[in-house]
Amino acid sequence: MSQFPDRLEGGSPYPLGASFDGLGVNFAIFSANADRVELCLFDPQGKKELARLTLPECTDEVWHGYLPDARPGLLYGYRVHGPYAPEQGHRFNPNKLLLDPYARKLSGSLRWNDVLHGYPVRGRRGDLGFDKRDSAPAMPKGVVTHDSFDWSRDVRPNVPWSETVIYEAHAKGLTKLLEAAPPQERGTFAALAHPKVIDHLKRLGITTLELMPIHAFTQDRFLQEKGLRNYWGYNTLSFFAPEPSYFASDTHDELRVAVRRLHAAGIEVILDVVYNHSCEGSEMGPTLSWRGIDNATYYRLLPDDPRYCLNDTGTGNTFKLTHARVIQMVADSLRYWATSFGIDGFRFDLGLTLGRTDHGFDPNAGLFDVLRQDPILGRLKLIAEPWDVGMGGYQLGNFPPGFAEWNDKYRDTVRRFWRGDPGQRGDLAARLSGSGDVFDRRARRPWASVNFLTSHDGYTLADLVSYEERHNEANGEDNRDGHDNNLSRNWGAEGPTEDEGINETRGRVRRAMLTTLLTSLGTPMLVAGDEFGRTQGGNNNAYCQDNEISWLDWSMMEGEEGKALFDFTARLIALRKQHPVLRAPTFLYGQDSPGVGVNDIEWWDERGNPLSPEDWDNPEGRALVMRRATQRDDGKVEVLTLLLNAGDTPIDFILPAPSATREVLIDSAQPDREPFEIEDDYGVQPHSAVLVCWVGEEASA
Repeated sequence: MSQFPDRLEGGSPYPLGASFDGLGVNFAIFSANADRVELCLFDPQGKKELARLTLPECTDEVWHGYLPDARPGLLYGYRVHGPYAPEQGHRFNPNKLLLDPYARKLSGSLRWNDVLHGYPVRGRRGDLGFDKRDSAPAMPKGVVTHDSFDWSRDVRPNVPWSETVIYEAHAKGLTKLLEAAPPQERGTFAALAHPKVIDHLKRLGITTLELMPIHAFTQDRFLQEKGLRNYWGYNTLSFFAPEPSYFASDTHDELRVAVRRLHAAGIEVILDVVYNHSCEGSEMGPTLSWRGIDNATYYRLLPDDPRYCLNDTGTGNTFKLTHARVIQMVADSLRYWATSFGIDGFRFDLGLTLGRTDHGFDPNAGLFDVLRQDPILGRLKLIAEPWDVGMGGYQLGNFPPGFAEWNDKYRDTVRRFWRGDPGQRGDLAARLSGSGDVFDRRARRPWASVNFLTSHDGYTLADLVSYEERHNEANGEDNRDGHDNNLSRNWGAEGPTEDEGINETRGRVRRAMLTTLLTSLGTPMLVAGDEFGRTQGGNNNAYCQDNEISWLDWSMMEGEEGKALFDFTARLIALRKQHPVLRAPTFLYGQDSPGVGVNDIEWWDERGNPLSPEDWDNPEGRALVMRRATQRDDGKVEVLTLLLNAGDTPIDFILPAPSATREVLIDSAQPDREPFEIEDDYGVQPHSAVLVCWVGEEASA
């Protein structure tokens, strides 16, 4: 222990975390209820504790100290002293080594053991007991870092919201089976920006890559005991450190280089982040970081019995995002990822929780105000998942301006319409036109609706048309987990089949759904692999499948079917980019006429007649025509008409007046056919969508 001084210098309460200044390291950690905080320093392997030094100062509830001559690479953790009084919400136990919430790099992995708990797991008093065993051997350690990456020549793509096309992918699963990448790089950050990945995204037309959680996370003990792994990563251990298993090398610059290369290709990178809860679980969970640092401040506890965590997230605990220091932690984390890793935006898992107060959800909650006014974060893409499992846990459309939201109403309505459910025409019209019934308030725009057919949670697009029952046997829960109402249809056989008729129908429905998605107002989101037919074998909850069930099978792109679906999807995205009315930046009201007799949006039936109230209410109406118009820069009026037939028989659509020669841009029943001209009618095949264009004369003055 002679290599370290007997005591620390006073240091500074800001910034929080371990900060190297060239001469030493400043340590600062927040705890409102602690009596004393000790800094523990470890050998390079993290096995031996070399020194235990008390932080000498406490300023505004931030404990701090300065270690002269310390360098990046130093391993450390904390022991926090205070009352162990679970009935009062306090769970301090200095026998437990705690990870710094601001640690920017981790060394070692969490080794599940009862010693990680603050109480004797098998004791008679349950969590009221006090465990005196040292947890340090089972804990990862924080590592002092120093960011010196040069971002000066990086140019953020800054893709306008109205032009954004999101591609949700798993950082590991995207490239684990990518044979073009070196074996040691597959499934790591190093392969994210492999030329083949970038070429694939560019040819598809993707503007924005959304990565599932890459914050360091824990492997759930119950999964490890079943031989499974937490694949999705929604179990955060550190909000500042990237997940160590996603690196091929020992430098975080690997991720920075990947982001830099994606930026150079014009592709944004946004992160799925989990600030609603932590990996520590309920009051019966382990003491790894926040619980031992200041349980009563970091977590929401039951008001009448603070021994217990309030569980609005369904995961055992909920962060108290009404407290200034907890808000600061989240904002500091987001700002760190934006500045140190060049991240362009964030998707907030269970985003509703971030706006919870003692009186329910508040769109003007403190964290939202902080994000919107922040000079860095306020300019990034912010996406909320607008639900959680608590009271009032569904708030679609109620987030403040500046946020986009995952629109599950869009997902469910489109699924119902294309599987043939009755009475969907009115709801579908609302979803196609940007869900103005949900989002058209407070000057919000159509892009606020993130439209999706599938996401990581649930079926893939191929499985959506192939399975009517979940097939989650591999998860080890007797097929009880996952959603049991997927709004799916197998079209005659459960799972793979050699029946050509069923396969043809499945392909047609899949293409019709993609056509619907990419011609709707709002922000479209695709899930990685849906563009070439990825399947999970009917597993709709593959959170624990870190294997071929979840990984992208790139060999499918070499098959005829995969290539054809990819080309069709790329054509749709290209049409969206070529025709601004498909991605209109403002809501359309059917009132402004860009041309004589043509409004900006109108609805028709298959006979070329405007829909009457009775038509809208007809439960058996499975055909719909949406016409949108805009004035081009040359003064002419461009009109795009979407023809939808979700029925089981062909329909001869009479196109709305005026009479004109039109061009079929794409027909989902004829995916390979190039654009061709038609007159005033067109036959649409069952389960198909068609996009038609015509250009009229100059708009009247």
